[in-house]
Amino acid sequence: MTPDDALATSARLMSEFAVRTGLSAPKQRAERYLWTDAFAVCNFIEVFRRTRDEKYLRYATDLIDQVHRVLGRYRDDDARRGWISGLDEEAGRSHPTAGGLRIGKPLKERDANEPVDERLEWDRDGQYFHYVTKWMHALCQASFVMGELDYSRWAAELGAAAFTGFVRRSRFGEVLGVYWKMSTDLSRPLVAASGLHDALDGFITFRDAQHVVAKVSAERMRSELDDMIAALGALC
Repeated sequence: MTPDDALATSARLMSEFAVRTGLSAPKQRAERYLWTDAFAVCNFIEVFRRTRDEKYLRYATDLIDQVHRVLGRYRDDDARRGWISGLDEEAGRSHPTAGGLRIGKPLKERDANEPVDERLEWDRDGQYFHYVTKWMHALCQASFVMGELDYSRWAAELGAAAFTGFVRRSRFGEVLGVYWKMSTDLSRPLVAASGLHDALDGFITFRDAQHVVAKVSAERMRSELDDMIAALGALC
């Protein structure tokens, strides 16, 4: 396969993805899944960089907006409503990642008094640290290419929410690890184990966000990221 053939195939696959998941074609309900969508944003951006076809840039921006509108809010079958962060509608639109982002699994998260079913847990919603970091990376790439400062800010705010929600501390405040899976509102761990690569993943991704935020000249955000990076580095 020649590079031109590979690019044409990539462009076709991503256009089909846009239709299939409700991004570019009317659909009763958009199908958003944070891990896949993070890779899709990066793919759309790269196809745009190689073809200069503005359609793929629009796909990337539309996907970012749709992920935030869908996965930054509680599910339709959840008794809770609105933005996960608890912000009102206007503030939530300005800070869509401030409460983290849902995975997008087909089933709602396990209730607090419900016993763990390891097989079923794979299909239940909540938040994964390694999915959140993938979305942070996608936002960073979008910020680099488009020069959109909101993407930088949202990446940093997502990192702050993830660090606060996922980090496991001792009773003395020492950082001990990173929970594998948290509830949608980040109030309780759903899988209390720590992923073996989550601390390293966080360390690298937060450094990525730190580099992007430097373009915004946001001193407070850089300072907060410095502290989180130091804690994740110590875990590594």
